[in-house]
Amino acid sequence: MCGIVGYIGPKNVVPILIGGLKRLEYRGYDSAGVAVLDRGELRTRRAAGKIAMLEAALGADPVVGHIGIGHTRWATHGPPTDRNAHPHLSTDGTIAVVHNGIIENYGTLKTQLAAKGHRFSSDTDTEVLACLIQECYEGSLEDAVVAALRLVEGTYGIAVVSSREPQKIVGARQGSPLLVGVSDGQYFLASDASAILAHTRDVVYLSEGEIAVLTSGGYRLMDIDAAPVRRSVETIAWDLEAIERGGYDHFMLKEIFEQPTTVANTLRGRLRLEEGTSKLGGLNLSHEQLMEIDQVIITACGTSWHSGLIGELMIEDMARIPVEVEYASEFRYRNPIVTDRTLCIVISQSGETADTLAAMREAKRRGARTLGLVNVVGSTIAREDDGGIYLHAGPEIGVASTKAFSSQVVALTLLALKLGRKRNLSVARGREIAQALDALPAQIQTILDAAPAIEAIAAAYQDATNFLYLGRGYNFPAALEGALKLKEISYIHAEGYPAAEMKHGPIALIDEKMPVVFLAPHDAVFDKIVSNIQEVRARGGRTIVITSRDEPVLAGLMDHEIRIPETVDLLSPVLASIPLQLLAYYIAVKRGANVDQPRNLAKSVTVE
Repeated sequence: MCGIVGYIGPKNVVPILIGGLKRLEYRGYDSAGVAVLDRGELRTRRAAGKIAMLEAALGADPVVGHIGIGHTRWATHGPPTDRNAHPHLSTDGTIAVVHNGIIENYGTLKTQLAAKGHRFSSDTDTEVLACLIQECYEGSLEDAVVAALRLVEGTYGIAVVSSREPQKIVGARQGSPLLVGVSDGQYFLASDASAILAHTRDVVYLSEGEIAVLTSGGYRLMDIDAAPVRRSVETIAWDLEAIERGGYDHFMLKEIFEQPTTVANTLRGRLRLEEGTSKLGGLNLSHEQLMEIDQVIITACGTSWHSGLIGELMIEDMARIPVEVEYASEFRYRNPIVTDRTLCIVISQSGETADTLAAMREAKRRGARTLGLVNVVGSTIAREDDGGIYLHAGPEIGVASTKAFSSQVVALTLLALKLGRKRNLSVARGREIAQALDALPAQIQTILDAAPAIEAIAAAYQDATNFLYLGRGYNFPAALEGALKLKEISYIHAEGYPAAEMKHGPIALIDEKMPVVFLAPHDAVFDKIVSNIQEVRARGGRTIVITSRDEPVLAGLMDHEIRIPETVDLLSPVLASIPLQLLAYYIAVKRGANVDQPRNLAKSVTVE
């Protein structure tokens, strides 16, 4: 991790690399660097910290050329220092490599290379790879890369240049995304289309185990056995404007305010209001196959796992199919019960999350059919699943997921509705849910219109050191998500719990310094959560309560009230999550945190 960009063509490469790296900043990083072929020699400039530090290094000691590679690094092997920043050179200085992923056997390889006289100046596994390619070089850069990768265990997305072949870039992927950008007389290599969108929207996605060779005259693909690969060029549907802030102070705020549109996009063409069901053309499951499902496993990480918890309740409620929600990082390290009648739903905004991808492959190996809920068209999960639902939320730049979460829950609702109507969900109930989905975008807008009031609440709690988030039923996962958002971007410790579990430990933390956020819309468990609010108030806790109507029973129990529209119980977490996102955002801003690039986090986690 985290970002790769490469260029070969007639233009000065440095501005293109720097511009591409800036487009990749949202993925999270702690150092950056470039390698440029300048008058026949490989010249690198690297710096810990933000890209501005790299620009300063380039300003002090410029390089010029028409071919080069750049990288933003999220530290895995070794701390974020200048010497650990990418690109890394081989011992003889003729080969430069940038690398996303982890070389698991780098220690063994390093020992072997050291015995052959190679010297290392960093703590990274990437420098080992550069030296390994040098060792394998016999006149062809792509052959050397293939030979080196056959010795490698682990994951990688790499770009390689060499002063021995100054008109060539070689890229390869295994577990970490990579694509080729195509334009008139110039070619790009990138880990993310956003890096090159200013120059071209025409891309070719590499699949697992594939290698790209770029020259000034074109590009070609091959597999790890050097056999040619043919793949058509795809056109990115969104444009540069979609990844600009558009007048908002941060991408996160922009994406929060985009949710009326993004939820509408997730729903567009999929609701059947009269029939009380949904139409999902990408499932690739026949009626008979849908009816054969007797178990659903949902696997995901982080925010996507929270949406999966909501999906579990929906599918069990509407379709009466047992559901398990698994952390993707744990799924393949145990012995899960999976059969050919299991549907495995994998959820990932990027479609590249390493743990989720590995879990999907394990489920397929055990005979399950797999269904991907992803936001990025052309991503690895989207290409390898048996069927899926695209979220159509547009590019999400903020590291902390917001609009993707709401679209994930909506997509899961559409799936649960379809499964339920095929089984035992009545048309009347189906219509009620479909109509509630149809009303959702406008309801989200009413919450966003009240953002200034939520900002005022944030001002009262910006110096808090701990938060507790409590919900019941469908809103327990929303409480988890609210706590995660606050932790991610404000660095305030926060925990989410089922409200009734507060008495089994967390109640010991309650005092006048502990803000407690309650998700208490008027739903089936409303009376129960009122009792939990009373328990917190009795112990001096400060309460922020999300409600959906005027409730006399809450009088005197709330320090702050945030009102959301009424909806069916199963959609209340979508509406409740909007003020939780805003609350986290405004608290983080008032604390001076870097909202779009929170420390230590990456947007797309492509290492295990």
